[in-house]
Amino acid sequence: MIDALPEANFISVQIGAMNFRAFVIGSGKPVLLLHGFPDDLSVWRKVIPGLVDAGYQVIAFDQRGCGESDAPHGAKHYTIRKIVDDIPLILAAFDLRGKVAVIGHDWGSVIGWAFALWYPERVAALVAISVGHPQSYGRAGIEQKLGRGFYTLWFQLSGFAEWHLLRRKGQALRAWMRHHENASEAVLRMSRPGRLSAALNWYRANLIGIVFDRWPHCRVPTLGVWSDRDALLTEAQMQNSSAFVSADWRYERVDHCGHWIPLDAPDKLVALAVAWFRKYA
Repeated sequence: MIDALPEANFISVQIGAMNFRAFVIGSGKPVLLLHGFPDDLSVWRKVIPGLVDAGYQVIAFDQRGCGESDAPHGAKHYTIRKIVDDIPLILAAFDLRGKVAVIGHDWGSVIGWAFALWYPERVAALVAISVGHPQSYGRAGIEQKLGRGFYTLWFQLSGFAEWHLLRRKGQALRAWMRHHENASEAVLRMSRPGRLSAALNWYRANLIGIVFDRWPHCRVPTLGVWSDRDALLTEAQMQNSSAFVSADWRYERVDHCGHWIPLDAPDKLVALAVAWFRKYA
């Protein structure tokens, strides 16, 4: 539950015409946490205490269209470029203008990769959870594209996807989330007017670019983490990311764990991230 995070540590950040809900706690070197779909910053609530105890300042925020941050109307507002360009402005609001360590999960992993690709001078080290380098994901085989990742195609069906996912009290969305412990909260968030469309616009604005664009190599030390019970993503798309990282690369597999590693194996994730960051961040 979001109540596990101290209310006093939530901050409203105004960036241009948009308002973002952010959370900051701890002191020391900064670590930025980037959530995915259909989550908000609360997905990190089991990870944050371990990072703080390890001596880091933790910054998390609801990315555009998610949680309690603003959700502009239309897919054009949700390109990876626009989402990534929010990050330096968010960090500046906390007077952070140097390098930060980054942990991203699911779509947050994609954004973490892109932030490292486009702003390498701002990223000390990256932990990418579940989703590999965009080029590796885009080149992934038939199992990823039409097996585990087929949902990315029918998410393109504007109107129908929203109706299907939310009908019968969100039955289809709950099934897609596969044992996410906060499925009920996610359904409630997505049931608010325009919120599910905003989240699905991440897929609608970026699917073609991820699959067909040429992405640069990552020049930031990167740890890739994948879980053996991930029903949405193959191991290969993470392992093969090594071909697209020109800095130090390491792959770690978390066994007996589903897609939501931050919720299902937070202690393991914190241990891996802290060990990686102590080498580079």
